Amino acid sequence: MEKIGLVSLGCAKNRVDAEMMLYKLKENGYEIVADEADGDAVIVNTCGFIESAKTESIDEILELAKLKKEGRIKAIIVTGCLAERYQKEIFKELYEVDAVIGIGANNDIVSVVQKALNGEKTECFPQKTLMPLDGGRLQTTPQAFAYLKVADGCDNCCSYCAIPLIRGRFRSRKMESIIEEAKNLAENGVKELLVIAQDTTRYGEDIYGKLMLPELLRELCKIEKIHWIRLLYCYPDRITDELIGLIASEEKILNYIDIPLQHCNKDILHAMNRQGGREILTALLNKIRTKIPGVVLRTTFIAGFPGETEENFVELSEFVNDIRFERTGCFTYSQEEDTKAAVMENQIPEDEKSRRQEILVNQAQTIMDEFNRSLLGKTLTVLTEGYDRLAKVYFGRSYADAPEVDGKVFFTTDNKKPIPGDFVEVKINDVIDGDPIGEMI
Repeated sequence: MEKIGLVSLGCAKNRVDAEMMLYKLKENGYEIVADEADGDAVIVNTCGFIESAKTESIDEILELAKLKKEGRIKAIIVTGCLAERYQKEIFKELYEVDAVIGIGANNDIVSVVQKALNGEKTECFPQKTLMPLDGGRLQTTPQAFAYLKVADGCDNCCSYCAIPLIRGRFRSRKMESIIEEAKNLAENGVKELLVIAQDTTRYGEDIYGKLMLPELLRELCKIEKIHWIRLLYCYPDRITDELIGLIASEEKILNYIDIPLQHCNKDILHAMNRQGGREILTALLNKIRTKIPGVVLRTTFIAGFPGETEENFVELSEFVNDIRFERTGCFTYSQEEDTKAAVMENQIPEDEKSRRQEILVNQAQTIMDEFNRSLLGKTLTVLTEGYDRLAKVYFGRSYADAPEVDGKVFFTTDNKKPIPGDFVEVKINDVIDGDPIGEMI
C-alpha cells in the first residue's frame, strides 16, 4: 500500500480542503501517514495570501525536495492557493515538483497522485468553481474540535487582498449539506464546531437571497453532541441585530466573535474598499458588548497600508486602546501583485511598517494580559486538550480561546484525570507568561 503525507499551510479553510483530499485518497486505498517524511508521495497544500505565507510554502517544498533527492520520498504534489495563483512559475522554478494543480482539480487528487508516483508530470488548472465544497473529510484536528466551512471564495474585493483572484466569487454551501456534515463530525466525537468562510456572515446571500447565518446556527445548535459553536471571520457590516441576539441567547454559541477590522480610519478603510470608520465601528462593538455581556472580541489589523499617515496610525492606536480587544493580531501590509493596493501611491517603507506593527502588537499584548488577569478568581469551562509532561499540568481552551490563534488555559488536578475532549471546570488562580493557570474543581 502506497503511503501519502500531507502538509497543509495557511488558514483553517485550506485545512478543510486538505482533509477532503485525504479522504478521497484513503477511500481509494492509500495509507495516510502523519509524518510526511514517511510518505511515498507528499502533498503540499500551499497558502499564497501574503508574502510571508508564500515564502513558507516555497521553503516547505524545498525541504521536501531534499528528502526526494535522498530517495526518502518519490513525489511532490503542490496544491492550494500558491499553485492556483502561480500556475506556470512553480514547475519553472521548482523542478523537483512532480505535479501542480489548481483548486478546481482537488477532486482529481487520486489520479494526480498516481501519475506522480508513476513518474508522470502533471499540471491541471480547471475552473475554480469545480473545487468541491461538499464531501467526506479525514479529520486532522484533535478529535474534540473541527472547522466547518460554510462557503468559499469572496465578493468583498478588499484592495489589498488576492483571495478573490485565487478563490473566485463567494459560493455558499447548501444548508442541508452543512448540517449533515456537522452531524457526522459530532458522531465522530467533535464537540466544538468552528464556523468559517472568507466572510462567514455573508453565508447564504448568494443562493438564498438573504443572509442565512442565524438560521444555519439555529440548526447547528440542535445537534445534541455539539457543545460549542465558535464564529470566525465575521465581516462587521453584516453583523446584524439578529445575529447578535442569537449569540446572546443561545448557550451553545460561544460569546466569542472574530471580526477582522483591518483599520478604523474611514479614509484608509475606503482605500481598502471597506466601509465604515471609527465612529461606526465603535458603535457596533459597544452594541455587541452591551448585548452580549462578557463577550470576547478578536480582531486583526494591517499596519502600514499605502497612504497611512502617522495621524492615521495614531488614530488606530487610540482605537485599540479605547476598545480594548480581548484578542488582537496585527500584520504589516503585504504588497501583493494584481491587487489595487499594490499600485497605490505612498507605499510605506518596510522598516516603518514594522515599527508600527511592533507598537500595535505590544499595545495589544498589554491589553490581552489585562484581560487574562481579570479572570483571576473566576471559574472557566475548559475543553481539555492534553497534558504537558514537562510542566506536569493539563491544558485546554476556554470560550475565550480559538485553537491555533489564541492561548491556552493550564491547570492541575488532584481528582479524576481528564482526557482530551473532556469539559472541566477550572478556577483561575494565576497568570504566567500571559496564560491563565488554575486548578480543576
